[in-house]
Amino acid sequence: MQDAKGNSAISRPESDEVSWSGPGIAALASTALAACGGGAGGAPTAVIPGAAVTLNTSGYTQLSSVTDAQASRFLLQAQFSASDTEIAAVKAQGYAPWIQTQVATASGTLGWDWLNAQGYGDVNNSANYYDNSYPGDYMVWSQLMAAPDAARKRMALALSEIFVVSLVGLNFNWRSHAAAHYWDTLNSHAFGNYRDLLGAITLNVAMGYYLNVKGSRKADGRGTQPDENYAREVMQLFSVGLVLLNPDGSPQLDGSGNKIDTYGASDVSMLAQVFTGYDLDMSGNVNTVIAQTGGGTRTVSSIDFARLPMVQVGNYHSTVDSTFLGITVPGTATPVEGLKLALDRLFNHQNTAPFISKQLIQRLVTSNPSPAYVARVAAVFANNGAGVRGSLAHVYAAILLDDEARGTAGLSDPQFGKLREPMLRLVQWGRTFGATSASGSWKMGDLSNAGTQLGQSPLRSPTVFNFFRPGYVPPATALGLGAVAPEFQLVNESSVGGYLNFLQSVIQNGLNSGDIKSAYANELALVTDSAALLKRISLLLCADQLSAANQTLIVNALNAMPFASNAQQLNRVYAAVLLVMASAEYLVQK
Repeated sequence: MQDAKGNSAISRPESDEVSWSGPGIAALASTALAACGGGAGGAPTAVIPGAAVTLNTSGYTQLSSVTDAQASRFLLQAQFSASDTEIAAVKAQGYAPWIQTQVATASGTLGWDWLNAQGYGDVNNSANYYDNSYPGDYMVWSQLMAAPDAARKRMALALSEIFVVSLVGLNFNWRSHAAAHYWDTLNSHAFGNYRDLLGAITLNVAMGYYLNVKGSRKADGRGTQPDENYAREVMQLFSVGLVLLNPDGSPQLDGSGNKIDTYGASDVSMLAQVFTGYDLDMSGNVNTVIAQTGGGTRTVSSIDFARLPMVQVGNYHSTVDSTFLGITVPGTATPVEGLKLALDRLFNHQNTAPFISKQLIQRLVTSNPSPAYVARVAAVFANNGAGVRGSLAHVYAAILLDDEARGTAGLSDPQFGKLREPMLRLVQWGRTFGATSASGSWKMGDLSNAGTQLGQSPLRSPTVFNFFRPGYVPPATALGLGAVAPEFQLVNESSVGGYLNFLQSVIQNGLNSGDIKSAYANELALVTDSAALLKRISLLLCADQLSAANQTLIVNALNAMPFASNAQQLNRVYAAVLLVMASAEYLVQK
């Protein structure tokens, strides 16, 4: 197969199960992780709006109260950041009621609408925004940094790393608007039903371009064959995975102890027939001739096609029986009927619940969830307590309320936790310290350069396989047997130095020539007391998990800095933030 950029890409990557020995994921950081803070607490059940059910939270340890550190730890898993106000809300409400409030909160301004409000949807604008992807960067950064519904945005970002569409692989007019609608689709379904999300993504224009559903045609006897890209990836990445799984996410084995393939080449080619005949819905498009500055004209069309679901166009849908994963879609079925049968099969497959549940746990809580943790969340995916399969709101709650997420054991377990993705660190900085865009433009752009920037940028995965694989093991490192460290696939000599240099500049100077910047008002109020300043920053950034040794080092460094002038006081704050965000206790989220 080829990836979305046309590069050769293997369709069945190396096994995610790699044996290793050693002390654990924390050994990949510069210092050992501390066992500070954390714990379980909150209400024992979570009632999700729109579903009159109570989550099964067996195995969830309850506490009569929640500490600041526990609330911060919870928030850093549930969304992007922890503020004084949010910590107080979690402590007052408890974990489950807080989740219920977030699930009931509607999405803020749509990415599509934000682009239009910024002028990027004006067909009369001669700046040719329609032919560029950078407005898409501004859109998604603005959503992550400033949107009020942070929990929904966090879940949408996690889903964007499963249902990958990348601006890197989109090359058509109004690509940023298509990417915005893809992002809006993830947001609208973030706490909805996984089956609905699967259907919406399948007919999404951005996905149609990225994985070639758009324009895929039935075999015609003259060399044309259905494109197999989406059929392969919807199974491999979006639903059932490569090998048959047990309910706890562990691979099933045959009588010889070998893993069992979930599907084969025939399943791919047969499923591909179901996705034939789809193309852009241009029914609402009206071409407009626009006079250009300096003379001449150009013709532009409506942008609505970029957010309308793809439709059947022409006589290109296959009418051949399609047999895959144990079912047959008859050739006599209408395209709508055939698509429903196919997606229902993927949704209801035994693998889908553990396969998707484990990846969401990895994105939100820990790279190496226990099989029991995966099984508990997968059981909620399979049945939310009212016989409903695929409720993502319930899955989100089950991930966060589980004792493995809330308990204190993980804080001293070197296998527990995850490396914070670079883009999450930057979003956390912005939200924690109240960064704003003076112009409202949020012109942050593509920050993918590892040597000079973050080495990661949202909606800019280099391939459909995401920025990193869920089963990645860094070579020549000391991890426990079978353990993985997905985000470390982004780590190399260039990215480590690039991150620190980039971060130092951002903390002090902001972004876009200072248009995006924080005033650090709350931190400046504590600047004369280095210990108190560090305590605050440690609580907000890493749930008070900074080790005693590192606290001493940082306080001593801050005390050695003068603070008589306003500039010197700011420098002390800059240094405190940078040193915490460079520490192992911060970089590895517990």
